[in-house]
Amino acid sequence: MRIDRLDAELIRMLTESPQLPILECARRLGIARGTATSRLARLHEGGVIEAIVPRIDPSGFGYGVVAFCLVEIDQKVGHDDVAGALADAVPEIVDMHTVTGASDMQLRLVARDATQLQEVLDRVALVPGVARTASSIAMRTHLSGRVLPLVAHVATDEAG
Repeated sequence: MRIDRLDAELIRMLTESPQLPILECARRLGIARGTATSRLARLHEGGVIEAIVPRIDPSGFGYGVVAFCLVEIDQKVGHDDVAGALADAVPEIVDMHTVTGASDMQLRLVARDATQLQEVLDRVALVPGVARTASSIAMRTHLSGRVLPLVAHVATDEAG
């Protein structure tokens, strides 16, 4: 889908402030409310925007530990089956990806502390189809959820 600089700016505004009213977005962009609304609808329908939601900081709920878990899956079990079982069994998983390399999946999960992290990792390991796991704890997050540079790059490429 082609996006232009106005689309990119609308995405930037709503990424930074999801609660921003469409009328305020239109005012900042210097366009009519109807134009902003139709652009937003086009971005939704085109699959560029999945949803406009607040960005939650898990530490605000007391989940101050972020960890990554590499999962090797028993080859007799499908990835989708394991992914569904993990999602159901472990609500502390916030991202889950099928990956290439020595492991089959990578999870990002949160916990309140090291003790709870161990409990979470134990639940991951007990899911049917999980053969092995390896985990690491994030000491500090330097960058998370970076979408805007990509949007700006695509808008620049499309304009040129």
